[in-house]
Amino acid sequence: MPAAYLPSPASAVWHLGAIPVGAYAVCMVLGVVTGLWLTDRRYLKAGGQPGFVWDMATVAVPVGIIGARAYAVLTRFHFYFGPGRDWTQVFRVWDGGMGVAGAVAAGAVAAWAYCRFRQVDAGAIALAAAPALAVAQAISVWGNWFTQELYGRPSGLPWAVAISPQHRAGGFQSVATFQPLFLYESLLDLIVAAVVGYAIRRFALSGGRALALYAGLWAAAGCLTEATRIDYSPTTFGLRTNVLAMLVVLAAASGYFVGTRPRRERPAARPDEQPSGQRTLRPRSVSAAAAQDVRIGRAAETGEPPTGQEPGPQLQH
Repeated sequence: MPAAYLPSPASAVWHLGAIPVGAYAVCMVLGVVTGLWLTDRRYLKAGGQPGFVWDMATVAVPVGIIGARAYAVLTRFHFYFGPGRDWTQVFRVWDGGMGVAGAVAAGAVAAWAYCRFRQVDAGAIALAAAPALAVAQAISVWGNWFTQELYGRPSGLPWAVAISPQHRAGGFQSVATFQPLFLYESLLDLIVAAVVGYAIRRFALSGGRALALYAGLWAAAGCLTEATRIDYSPTTFGLRTNVLAMLVVLAAASGYFVGTRPRRERPAARPDEQPSGQRTLRPRSVSAAAAQDVRIGRAAETGEPPTGQEPGPQLQH
């Protein structure tokens, strides 16, 4: 074991009397509250309705928690159901097992529906929430430190995390410290928050494009950490399920961001400019002007159109 390292907490559950409190759940709640506070602050600064974000949270947060748990259960179905399994573990959310992708997707749909119901511009909420979501995830991911999950290959760096033997991946029982991927992901999420906030100000992004930028950057960062972890994670089609889900999010977010790119408008024509393909006809000489006057005079006497001109519409006086 290196001389300096990041120790893991001795327990992932605290007890308030007879009530167990999971550190994973505490990190998640702290992240959600921080994200809502930042969203509310940004929304009010943009002229939004006071209290609306917190009212929306009473719907979006519970739906997001259900979505997060549903994602985790579906991707680890065999862990909860089957011979020798206790299906009631599905409800033990304080033990961990929450999928961020499911939380964001379900919470976003619930927030959009609530905005439609209250007739509030959902785009303004998305602009306020996009950077705040990344900050919320940067805090929530520290729950993996308490549960000793989301770590990479063995490492002797001063910030390597110590993993107890019962939580070490197979084949690494003799190694004590590993790459702290949860720490790296937390830092990447903070960078995503900064980039999205800057892009909103610099490029005047719409709410949908800001949310798509956040989702794409978050998915790219998540792919990096998930692809290098060595602890257990469910797989689908030979890929880690989380990686597969993030690739889908990355593709969808990139497609939306590129597809909604504003097109450059052609500048309006100046009042003194003639429409393309048309020009004003002028006599080429004094003699030509005189000949034109003679033709017009003869036409007035005979009632016929001047030579070289077609009859036009008659003005009514």
